Amino acid sequence: MRTIKFTRELFYFSMVCCLMLPGSGLEALAQSKLYSNQFDLNEVLLLEGPMQEGRDLNIEVLLQYDVDRLLAPFRIQAGLEPKSDPYANWAGLDGHVGEHYLSAMAMNYAATGNADCKSRMNYIIAELDTIQQANAVNNPSWGVGYLGGMPGSEILWTNLKIGDLTTYKQTWAPWYNLHKMYAGLRNAWLYADDNLAKKLFLNYCDLGIMIIADLDAAQMEKMLDEEHVGMNEVYADAFEISKDPKYLEAAKRFSHKRLLNPLAEVEDVLYNMHANTQVPKFMGFARIAELSGTEKYEDASEFFWETVVENRTLAFGGNSRREHFPSKASSIDYVNVIDGPETCNSYNMLKLTEDLFRLDPQAKYAEYYERTLFNHIRSSQHPEHGGYVYFTSARPRHYRVYSAPNEAMCCCVSTVMENYDKYNQFIYTHSDNALYVNLFVASEVNWSEKGVTLKQTTDFPEEEQTKLEITKGEASFDLKLHFPSWAREGFYSTLNLLQMTC
Repeated sequence: MRTIKFTRELFYFSMVCCLMLPGSGLEALAQSKLYSNQFDLNEVLLLEGPMQEGRDLNIEVLLQYDVDRLLAPFRIQAGLEPKSDPYANWAGLDGHVGEHYLSAMAMNYAATGNADCKSRMNYIIAELDTIQQANAVNNPSWGVGYLGGMPGSEILWTNLKIGDLTTYKQTWAPWYNLHKMYAGLRNAWLYADDNLAKKLFLNYCDLGIMIIADLDAAQMEKMLDEEHVGMNEVYADAFEISKDPKYLEAAKRFSHKRLLNPLAEVEDVLYNMHANTQVPKFMGFARIAELSGTEKYEDASEFFWETVVENRTLAFGGNSRREHFPSKASSIDYVNVIDGPETCNSYNMLKLTEDLFRLDPQAKYAEYYERTLFNHIRSSQHPEHGGYVYFTSARPRHYRVYSAPNEAMCCCVSTVMENYDKYNQFIYTHSDNALYVNLFVASEVNWSEKGVTLKQTTDFPEEEQTKLEITKGEASFDLKLHFPSWAREGFYSTLNLLQMTC
């Protein structure tokens, strides 16, 4: 039995579907427990097409990295002999690539079941367990729970703990560096249900709370003036994982009031600021708003998204030049300078978009997500050797510079490791009794709660059509299909191109 009713609602087609077919389902993993509207990556299967090709090529590239070299900085700081020499690039941010690598292994395992990714993820987590225990023994006064690879960690964190920010201010983005491991461990639990990673993550969170425990509000603000990315976001997630309110309090303490306060009042203070320093802060604001219901945090994150997307974003979805938000007067720099939008910025803007969509599923978020995913994120990977792009220049007749495996350990190389692993994350979302089809990507979603499987067949963006088939299940639900702004006039009359067959 099938009932379909079309209405236009916030640029979505809304369909009421009543379906009776043999059911099937998958056990929910941590991802759907932490983020209420997301499907687990193993519930969304990429089918043949450019997204599947990009993900599989990325796995090939990732498996060329030497895990022991990535882990060497962490063993050194814990007083352990490294098993291999560390990578030399971006010394001072030692370890940040390995932390992203852990996230990538967890996501790829969740999305594909790849045995090599699982083996590497397990090896990294076991090594980190050894390293965390060694820190507790070798650095008991400051390192219980520590999992950082930064040179001079002992002096840095011991001084910061007593309120002396001198070493902190002279060190390259300390919390930025540590945050990548916070996120990696969270993601290993989030995407792969690894409980040892969860334990290590919460231990690490406890260390961070200990470090900032005696800092007053002024010292916290001075500390947060340096790049610290999404520390407030990971602490908000720690609260949701554990239900311990100390982590939510820490998330609020890690929230930079210099940005929170003015943007909550719709005051734009972003001109000439370092762009990717700011984006993750608002991911944290949105997450705190979602978990605490604090209106101020939601207002700030929504206004930030609006002013970045509407006033600072180029046609392909990227933002910033020379890593900074230009003033209106200096926007001509986009065509005069080489360093255009960073891939990191778009990666984090998509994460913020996911958060805001969960708070309020408006089509404008799907519009931006589609534009940026297909035009910036997808194009940041070389189609043959799989190298990564740091800057996408908007300068006429310029070119792109791609990384090579085990070389160029910059921020975007490490961040982009994660991009292609979760192409399937936002294609479909759900809310109450509604299934949202946000992106036109060849894929199949198994809605385990409903026991329904939906298959999408499309060659988008090579064609402006998609076919939806309910292949398994028995359920009644609302199907909300994204109505894109780029659709030509008369799109309603061509709804036969959007087929649902049982």
